[in-house]
Amino acid sequence: MRTFQRLPQHIGIIPDGNRRWAQSNGLQKQDGYSHGIKPGFELYRQCVELGIKEITFYGFTQDNTKRPSVQTQAFQKACVDAVLELSQCDANLLVIGNTDSPLFPSELVPYTKRVTLGQGLINVNFLVNYGWEWDLNHCWEDCSLGNKKLSQRIASSDISRIDLIIRWGDRRRLSGFLPVQSIYADFYVLDKMWPDFSPDDLYQALDWYQNQDVTLGG
Repeated sequence: MRTFQRLPQHIGIIPDGNRRWAQSNGLQKQDGYSHGIKPGFELYRQCVELGIKEITFYGFTQDNTKRPSVQTQAFQKACVDAVLELSQCDANLLVIGNTDSPLFPSELVPYTKRVTLGQGLINVNFLVNYGWEWDLNHCWEDCSLGNKKLSQRIASSDISRIDLIIRWGDRRRLSGFLPVQSIYADFYVLDKMWPDFSPDDLYQALDWYQNQDVTLGG
């Protein structure tokens, strides 16, 4: 296992490129999502070994549900399969997303409050049917939150500030990924598609992170 002088406490994961990977391998676009599950568990195990305290995976967004139904059903199933498999691991699991919508998989409702699984070695957050406007609008919907600051009033308030975001698939955009928690995150992009993940991807991003100046605006 590699060692590093400085590690991010919380890593955000944007696993992009599933559809493009599928097409380049002679498959239908929707077939790519199921191939993104195994890489997620490889990365999870790496983070546990390294001592990373928290990781957040982008599952699918409310905007993603505008895609053809066959694709929507495929990434919904992939998210359910991934979470149910993770439920057999050692993690503190939280699923965040709009549960009022029929597009939120009912199988994941039990995980919308953080659940300790096994030894609870790492906080794992999964964004499912997530939307940044939905997240922020929660501030105005719950009057019981009173005078708490913004970061404590959003729907994703149980997710901590992110230090490093890694995006696969060569796209240079956040795509609405946790706008409050991402405010001071360093952003690293890999050209390769998510299903082609290898352990060196994470090491490459962490090597780069060593040399970033973390000032949080100070």
